[in-house]
Amino acid sequence: MKKKSPSENKKYHFIGIGGVGTSGLAMILMKEKAHISGSDMQDSTLLNRLVDSGADVKIGHTAANLPDELDGVVISAAVRDDNPELLAARQRKIMIYKYAQMLGLVMDRYRGVAISGTHGKSTTSGWLTYVLQKIGLDPNFLIGADVMQLGVSSGLGDSDVFVAEACEYDRSFLNLHPKVGVILNIEPDHLDYYSGIGEIVEAFAAFANNIASDGVLVAGIEDLNAAKIVAHIAGKKDVFTFGLTESATFYAKNIEYAPDNTSFDCFYKDRLLGRAVIKLAGEHNVRNALAVLASVEALGGDTKQAIHALGGFEGMDRRLMKKAEIAGVTVFDDYAHHPTEIRATLAGIAQKWPKTALICVFQPHQAQRIRTLFKEFIGAFNEADILVLLDVYKVAGRDSSASLPRQNSRQVRTNRAQSTTKSLSKQLTSAIINRQLSKSKNTRLKKVLYLPNPKKLKQVLKNFLRGSALSPCQSAIVVMMGAGDIYKLTNKLIE
Repeated sequence: MKKKSPSENKKYHFIGIGGVGTSGLAMILMKEKAHISGSDMQDSTLLNRLVDSGADVKIGHTAANLPDELDGVVISAAVRDDNPELLAARQRKIMIYKYAQMLGLVMDRYRGVAISGTHGKSTTSGWLTYVLQKIGLDPNFLIGADVMQLGVSSGLGDSDVFVAEACEYDRSFLNLHPKVGVILNIEPDHLDYYSGIGEIVEAFAAFANNIASDGVLVAGIEDLNAAKIVAHIAGKKDVFTFGLTESATFYAKNIEYAPDNTSFDCFYKDRLLGRAVIKLAGEHNVRNALAVLASVEALGGDTKQAIHALGGFEGMDRRLMKKAEIAGVTVFDDYAHHPTEIRATLAGIAQKWPKTALICVFQPHQAQRIRTLFKEFIGAFNEADILVLLDVYKVAGRDSSASLPRQNSRQVRTNRAQSTTKSLSKQLTSAIINRQLSKSKNTRLKKVLYLPNPKKLKQVLKNFLRGSALSPCQSAIVVMMGAGDIYKLTNKLIE
């Protein structure tokens, strides 16, 4: 059974309370009867949700926001050292917790399931939460996006299980000590923090070591870097692997893609468990579903019930989320911002709707990510018919030169050449067009456009949809893609 909450009647102040993670953690602490105050730079739906639940929230950062009596201050990863509230808390010698530190303290009271990986964390965390609810293991949860059918990203359940999304940025996930640790995949990312893939793999190895001695590592066996962690941890802890290969503990065969669903046979140690029918598109979501089944098994749940429950899950906020259907054009909103995620999402659409024209509108996210993965981005859009590139969305505190890791002289020269976010989008457009002109057989791209003025997007899309580039398709999909504020443009587009 879960332990009695030590948060009752405690007073915590959150600096940067408006993020998905911080707001979700604040909601959980309030449900554990803690008193919560906080601040953020601008109003939002998440802040309104907190206020409605009883939090005292202020807009803007000032030392006066700190209540007189506090047991601790929780800060998001975006809070700078010169934040006036943080400075005041330090001067008053108040205990300061990073978001992930407080999450770790909360999770330590439960059987924690920490879901990590470069891609798929939110979807797999939400899917596992949904499935556990359906099979009677009502979990506590904290995820980086709203679960579509729940309408929230966090909550307290009736079981001793706690599901959390575990982010590798800033080595945040090393604050967690789960019973079940999941590694979906490991690729280069957050290269403003890590020096390279070697350092990233080392961080994931440390995460695996943090799993309880009687716990279970769940890992994607087809990912070469995740497989290194499996080899590192084998013999020290129990390991469940998953993938599309029969060497995995949990694997899928006989995959069939249809407009309404994806179906496949699920095997556990070469024993057929049943056939899953899921609503989510793409081969990557077959793997995510297998990770969910492996986690259920690790928790002692009923995997046959879980296979049936997989099919009811409708997805996560901003993960290939259908926004509108107008005159034969379907508009989706998607969070993909890494080349692998982009390829997987577009391939999933192409598999599900092979005869439908596909227009991708992409807002690159974080200049440093585009610089370090430039070549990978060039080939990421091959499944789209038309690509529209917007300017790069700059991430506060993470796109300045001071935030970059140590660089060699060649990297410095490259970064100088790609000095502005505007030039980055233009260069990426040119590189993709050059690849297109080389008549690569691996792409269906017909047109690529750099659009610095997003106000012109509506007319640009109308021109494309009326033009010959999409002929003879009778229907079209527009996917608005990126981790920045492109969702605002999506909402304006469909109004």
